[in-house]
Amino acid sequence: MKKSLFAVAALSALAGAAQAQSSVTVYGILDVGYIGTNQRVPSTTTTAGANTAAYKQTTNTLGQSAESTSRLGFKGNEDLGGGTSAFFTAEFQLYPNDANLEGSSGALNTGTSSNPYGGLINRQSFVGLKKNGIGSVSIGTQYTPVYLAGAGVTAGQYANMVGSVIYAGNGSGTTSSGFTVRANNSIFAESDTFAGFKVNGMYQANNNNRTETLAPYTNSNASTGGVTNVSGWGLGANYTWQKLYVAAGYQSFSNQTSASTNGIGALPSGATAATNGLNLTDNQGLVGATYDFGILKAYLGWTTRTATSKVDSSYYAKRSGQEIGVRSYITPVIESWASVGNGRFQGYGQSIPTANFVAWQIGTNYYLSKRTNLYGIFGTNNSSNTSTSAIFPNGAASGINQYAVGVRHTF
Repeated sequence: MKKSLFAVAALSALAGAAQAQSSVTVYGILDVGYIGTNQRVPSTTTTAGANTAAYKQTTNTLGQSAESTSRLGFKGNEDLGGGTSAFFTAEFQLYPNDANLEGSSGALNTGTSSNPYGGLINRQSFVGLKKNGIGSVSIGTQYTPVYLAGAGVTAGQYANMVGSVIYAGNGSGTTSSGFTVRANNSIFAESDTFAGFKVNGMYQANNNNRTETLAPYTNSNASTGGVTNVSGWGLGANYTWQKLYVAAGYQSFSNQTSASTNGIGALPSGATAATNGLNLTDNQGLVGATYDFGILKAYLGWTTRTATSKVDSSYYAKRSGQEIGVRSYITPVIESWASVGNGRFQGYGQSIPTANFVAWQIGTNYYLSKRTNLYGIFGTNNSSNTSTSAIFPNGAASGINQYAVGVRHTF
């Protein structure tokens, strides 16, 4: 009897220990406030000769996610023993000012939703394994190497406002032309830190090759076949030496869609023998560094992105730029930052359009506590034309500035 009681007690202790080695954390950010935007849009001319006149637009709204994207996340870790652990993250973007959580098109039309995606956005969802002293591997929707490299070398820390060359935000919780932020259908590996160095790599794959079958059709129906291939890869590294931090990342994505439609007999009305889709290679790179002087931290970054046609490599669009910045605590509860940079858009194919741009951003945080702060941000981005084309008409220029005040709470 005593042996049985001892066995039950031992099993209970083991179960309790195993349970204590597994943990789940709920976390998130809610960022709301006032956002104002002044935009100058240039006139445009299409290849068909249609003209759109230049215009100015001013927007004022009680918005969200100006400094940090609002989110709700769950992450967990389980100790598997022997220095091995399993981990997961499931993180979703929130729209705290929306009347409809699902972000329906009806809510968009009535102005009660700013979520164009029709539901919760999957920011991150992955499961992985980690071995202490070696590194980790995870599979799912994850941040890319370039995004991770840039996160530590931008003074604005990825604020979602215009004014940053590295992180081209637009004030609504999303980013534009800088780089691909996350990749789904991806496997991501990251090493532990060795002598100050840490490296990572990513591979993405979602490929579908379908054979075409020929069959009779009626009422304009026909079989289709072809490829829908989305793949990508990326590499990243960072190095820390005393007060110096250096990070770099490079990634390349390939998107190919092609399909042909065939049938026995005459083609349906309006159909063509073959329909070609998107064929594009998107190469992205970033290099940056920071140095902590004690009273302030200095930032330096350079980024480039080139999208090239897979059908004709002489057709491409390129964006490149550089940025410097500083960030510092003025008092124990007041933190400020400033950044300035410039860059260039260039394309080839339909003429050779080029445009230069200049951007700058300033911001400040007043911390009410470790989790809650008030903020104010102002940013501007102005583009000037340097060549004549259908994309950048002669003399056309564009510009945008944004300002925001709000409150951010982390939990």
